[in-house]
Amino acid sequence: MPHIMELLGKTRVVIKDGKVIEVGEPEVEWCPLFAKIRGIQKITPEEVKKNMEFRISDFGMFTDKRRLELDDFVGFGASEVMMTGLSRGLLDTTVTACEGAGTVISNNPTLVQGMGGRMSGLVETEPIEGIINGITERGGIVLDPSTAKMDPVAGVKKAAELGYKKIAVTAAFSETAKELRKLETELGLDLIVIGVHVTGLDREEAQALLENSDIATSCASKPIRDLVKPLAQVGTAVPLFALTQKGKELVIERAKDIKSPILINTMALPVLPENKQPRELK
Repeated sequence: MPHIMELLGKTRVVIKDGKVIEVGEPEVEWCPLFAKIRGIQKITPEEVKKNMEFRISDFGMFTDKRRLELDDFVGFGASEVMMTGLSRGLLDTTVTACEGAGTVISNNPTLVQGMGGRMSGLVETEPIEGIINGITERGGIVLDPSTAKMDPVAGVKKAAELGYKKIAVTAAFSETAKELRKLETELGLDLIVIGVHVTGLDREEAQALLENSDIATSCASKPIRDLVKPLAQVGTAVPLFALTQKGKELVIERAKDIKSPILINTMALPVLPENKQPRELK
């Protein structure tokens, strides 16, 4: 089975044996994040292929040579927020996804950032021994090493069995977020649900994900931007939104780790300057 990831405007990319073998059509023409970081002024299949090949060559994505200790990619990404939460003791552990491993439980802040800092929307993956071994060596627990399945709900159940209560978990679908909320009540957990990979959601799906998340990324989603009612927002081009009080506290805690100056102000949210938003939003 090949690996499938959606990146750079939700473009579907298929990787096999460390090589890009298929690239789909982007859903977004321009992303301010990648324009700033990688200089990409128009998202095309060729640019997506180059970016995926860069990730493979630079830090071994989808290979046995995967580096699992990486610097911060953005100031307020999902993995960066979870890393800070673990470091400060606001979280006991996290349940996230990594290519070659699937769902991973980890309370190692460096590993969480290493796995997730450059991760886009992972759709399918299969076991990669070097990645699984690297995660295990760093104290991470791969939910199912034999299949590398992605199942956030099963990951939270496993984390609860291990005695963890304050758990951050990423969810890309509203149904997953709803299941996580039910599980939170049933098991007496304290979850931070982080909505991720939201480009392409319709309004109904976006609304349901927002209603069941504590934090949500915006990616290139117009419905998320239209419907969100945040308690806190970081960034204005591809913002991260805190939707609940505990989500807000985690995002503000992350702000303490940002080395550049920060403006803190009160105002009506969201703040979305038109010229900074991804183009051709779905």
